[in-house]
Amino acid sequence: MRAFLATEAGGAMLLLATSLAALVWANTPWHHTYETFWSTPLGVTVGDRDFSLTLEGWVNDAAMAVFFLVIGLEISREVTVGELRDRRSVAVPALGALGGLCVPILIYLAFNHTGQAAHGWGVVMSTDTAFLIGVLALFGPRCPDQLRLFLLTLAVVDDLGAITVMAVAYTSHASWVALGIAVVLVGVLGWLRWMREWRLWPYVVVGLALWAAVHASGVHATLAGVALGLLVPAFPARADDVAAVPAYARRLALETTAEQQHLTELAARAAVPASDRLQRVLHPWSAFVVVPVFGLANAGVHVDGATLRAAATSPLTVGIAVALVAGNAVGIFGAASIALRTGLGQLPGRVRYSHLLGGAMLAGIGFTIALFVTALAFDDPVLRDQAKIGILAGSLVAAVLGSVVLRWMGERWPLCSPGAGDGPPPALPAGPWFAPEQPVS
Repeated sequence: MRAFLATEAGGAMLLLATSLAALVWANTPWHHTYETFWSTPLGVTVGDRDFSLTLEGWVNDAAMAVFFLVIGLEISREVTVGELRDRRSVAVPALGALGGLCVPILIYLAFNHTGQAAHGWGVVMSTDTAFLIGVLALFGPRCPDQLRLFLLTLAVVDDLGAITVMAVAYTSHASWVALGIAVVLVGVLGWLRWMREWRLWPYVVVGLALWAAVHASGVHATLAGVALGLLVPAFPARADDVAAVPAYARRLALETTAEQQHLTELAARAAVPASDRLQRVLHPWSAFVVVPVFGLANAGVHVDGATLRAAATSPLTVGIAVALVAGNAVGIFGAASIALRTGLGQLPGRVRYSHLLGGAMLAGIGFTIALFVTALAFDDPVLRDQAKIGILAGSLVAAVLGSVVLRWMGERWPLCSPGAGDGPPPALPAGPWFAPEQPVS
């Protein structure tokens, strides 16, 4: 968990930098080169067959599949061995996520209940995990560790809901043949999971074929990444596999050959869940490469006086900004408070209602998936630009308000679960939460 949070926090800084670079690029005298560059086609031609996408398409359809794969791996891990196993632990963030999905959508539709803009209701339904964790990193030990775990669990449930909505609401047409092939490939992944296949290459090969089938079906290809992440096994290794590792290591110490080294390496891999190994490889690439490049490709919007005046009076822009800021604050804080008051769950670790309110406000930072859904929801460049302005404005306001509440009201309200914070210390270390673990002598 500590490694996951640290990677997300570091990736948030790069995402902010590339997003600002995209805004600067789109507002220079050479702003036309921004659209021209990302519209450049890139593909492969073999004989009479041609497969090509624009550079933006490769980022949004292919590279972002890695991002959603990491989300799927995290959901699978949390459900199997993490926070989502315990009903009382998951009740508060799950209900909070439900409120954070429904209330922003209702607010958005109140502003945009007719016309093409109404199709963009999915823009406001998801929290940007990287920016959320990155802002929390600024508070260091002042922010309770259990609040971070609550918000990360909330973001996982929130992403699951957003992914489901994307699959259902933003698929305009579908090829049933390609969908049938995709279903068969999902069945193959399920069989590999049932067999507890520990090697990664079968999942990678089937996952690539699944991406191609989903892309050909008309459903957004990034959903293949989610399916793969959910089906890669996250079960703890068998006791026999773990016990075999020391024997191979001792043999390697006596027989230092390449063959013995290979066998020892295979034994060590078999003793670690496939999901953990794949996430360890892909998560840094997702956080430090894929998401920042996505920000560079999608955050650029040309802003001038006329554009800002139109956005200031646009129900689309205002609806998105208000839904992100007020919708998440009201929805998450209200639903989580109901879960706490009714005894459905608890938030231990000295988490106060003021922390909960500040975290709910920060959850209004809806950047990555919001921009992603904007590209799916709107074909009109004017509506896209207005939506992007609303996302940027709403996310900025949510970040500022959430930070102010956590800074000035953090310790003033009652505990969410009185007495729950007097037990064992939280799982994450005290002090700078993002610091690497120190060796124990």
